Amino acid sequence: MSSSSEDKLSKGLVRAAEYVRMSTEHQRYSTENQSDAIRQYALQRGLEIVRTYADAGRSGLNIDGRSGLQRLLSDIENGTADFTVVVVYDISRWGRFQDSDEAASYEYRCRAQGVRVAYCAEQFENDGSIGSDVQKVVKRRMAAEYSRELSVKVFAGQRRLIQLGFRQGGPPGFGLRRHLVDENGESKGELLRKQHKSIQTDRVVLVPGPPNETELVREIYRRFVHDQLSEAVIAADLNRRGITTDASRLWTRGTIHQILINEKYIGNNVWNRGSFKLKQRRVRNSPNLWIRANSVFEPIVERSLFDAAQQIIQARSRRMTNDEMLKSLSDLLVRRGDLSGLIIDEAEGCPSSSAYQSRFGNLLRAYQLVGYTPDRDYRYIEVNRALRRLFPGVVSDVVRGIENAGGYVIRDAETELLQINNEFSVSIVIARCRETAAGAMRWRIRLDRGLLPDVTIAVRMDRANIAAFDYLILPTLDMNERVLRVQEYNGISLDAYLFDSLDRLFEMAERISVREAA
Repeated sequence: MSSSSEDKLSKGLVRAAEYVRMSTEHQRYSTENQSDAIRQYALQRGLEIVRTYADAGRSGLNIDGRSGLQRLLSDIENGTADFTVVVVYDISRWGRFQDSDEAASYEYRCRAQGVRVAYCAEQFENDGSIGSDVQKVVKRRMAAEYSRELSVKVFAGQRRLIQLGFRQGGPPGFGLRRHLVDENGESKGELLRKQHKSIQTDRVVLVPGPPNETELVREIYRRFVHDQLSEAVIAADLNRRGITTDASRLWTRGTIHQILINEKYIGNNVWNRGSFKLKQRRVRNSPNLWIRANSVFEPIVERSLFDAAQQIIQARSRRMTNDEMLKSLSDLLVRRGDLSGLIIDEAEGCPSSSAYQSRFGNLLRAYQLVGYTPDRDYRYIEVNRALRRLFPGVVSDVVRGIENAGGYVIRDAETELLQINNEFSVSIVIARCRETAAGAMRWRIRLDRGLLPDVTIAVRMDRANIAAFDYLILPTLDMNERVLRVQEYNGISLDAYLFDSLDRLFEMAERISVREAA
């Protein structure tokens, strides 16, 4: 733009904000392209864009997780907004809400505070006329219908792939590995942790893992069925023998139970046990809605042994009446002060969470019958307590790894700050995993500026907050914020410090003998 044009537009401009959004389902318009169109629109209408609110990689099906839109509404309703117009690319970028009244409500909240919403790529002016109002209603319904139709097509495609024997996401589990095949079924090799297929026509199947793991899975089944040992006893014995899970953590009653009930160990591919369609409400589906393909993977466990294990597990709850099961759940609530699937599965003598779901339809119904209302904060407290108990072991593991590499460590008993080889200091934090309504993983990492460590190790926990998911090895000099809010993938500026193990840290601490010069 010429300087004369800039001078001309600098007078009498109306201050405006832009809102841009790009979802993972719709990569057609990037936020940059939206912003370019918005700014061209603003130039033609005498608007000056003074604020940008963005939601990159966020679905428009609801407002949860859309911090940009939430911040926009908050600024407007708190009276801190210094603009009178919000410009959006089109109706669908504002949202694909399944209830068109919800979409209208957010626009109304802006208008009620004197802030107008404009759509730069629509064929109508959002001026409050009957014509524009009718077109907005139609466009909102079209945006919602597009998402609904896409959801149906995606579900049908996933169902077809499951029936063909292909894996649809999720970790393989102990004793199994993910294997990549091409469109003709030809092997392309094992997929390691965090590796993903890069070609659309490639598919993933499950194959047996290392012989020591597959034999251990069979041993767990034999000891449970033939020796009639409980999950807790089996877990305790494996821990005593120094055997860890695939996540290098201790075994628990719950981890053993999950191995005993999962059909993938007999080669079955089961999907749609739970669903979260259109991000409306997460539900546990009844077995008649499950999508399955039997005997499509190479089995680890014989079918007769698996069936015997299921009969034992089911018999434990069948022997109990509804009242007895609820009494057991109520007693557990009194002992623990809280309930969750994990707490139930780890409780000795209590039916499993799956037994309660089968008997009462879902866990929430069982909770209601014992007078318990789940509170998210209470569950966070339980997880935080568990992570605090885990912390000393994590620090000890780090110290042991450094010492095994030939380094030496001075450990401050009060702050847990580690001085490595008198060369650099390390602080360790454990980041609890928070799952969004859409199922995405999020972590909040607080960096301890008071201790001023040279390096911070952030242990990102898995979805269940039981085992480490991965590690961020963060140099303090490159971190400008006190709190990092991170997702699974964050771009090279942060993911460059992301590792599956702490081997890189141990390499930093390794001592190398250097011959004295003659």
